[in-house]
Amino acid sequence: MVRAFQSLISENRVQFLMLGIIIVGFLGAFVQLNNSNPSIFKRFLGELNPLVISISIAIIAIATLSLLLSKRRSPIYKKTTPLVFFRYTLLVALFVFVAIWVDWNIVYPADIHILIPESLLFYPAMGFLVEIIFHVLPLTILLFTFPIVFKPIKYNTIVWLSIIIVAMVEPTYQIFMDTYPIWALLAVWLNLFLFNVVQLYVFKIYGFINMYGLRMVYYLFWHIIWGNLRLELLF
Repeated sequence: MVRAFQSLISENRVQFLMLGIIIVGFLGAFVQLNNSNPSIFKRFLGELNPLVISISIAIIAIATLSLLLSKRRSPIYKKTTPLVFFRYTLLVALFVFVAIWVDWNIVYPADIHILIPESLLFYPAMGFLVEIIFHVLPLTILLFTFPIVFKPIKYNTIVWLSIIIVAMVEPTYQIFMDTYPIWALLAVWLNLFLFNVVQLYVFKIYGFINMYGLRMVYYLFWHIIWGNLRLELLF
């Protein structure tokens, strides 16, 4: 198993190098934020130790992404053109617009976002955690169990069934955390569900890093830019 893993890294050095850089940044962000403001993670992690969680996520990321890569289910990174990524960025901008529209109408609490400068470390770190917990881990489980359970079904059908199921996880988790009008919860659920479907499709075709990049686009406009502007516009 060790030799197989070493061979996988040797054959995909650039992909693992890029993943390694992201993981080092992820762990560094958790350490820095935990040292400067230990309470910053409590809203999201409760009493769990942020450092233990970050190390666990890093291990899960390496294990699951390596497995998907070794079985040719999904690359860690596949080069794409700036134009292709820009098109997906425009699509993500639509999801951000819907999120802002909902906020404009119901007005979320003032402290819903982490503000600059902490947000510049917090959201890239939490975005990585979210991608592993809500996307990579459950998708890996389904892609390797569904073919056993549903043998007669074509693999491409299994992939899309898995994508649809996994895409429901984050929006469902999100609405159970909130107590807002029904129409707003439905709008948030559908908006996040479609965003997740787009992300998982990108994961399937272009790999984890491009999927993570789209979440960073979403977080940049929704959490970082709008998160600061809304305090002037809505309060």
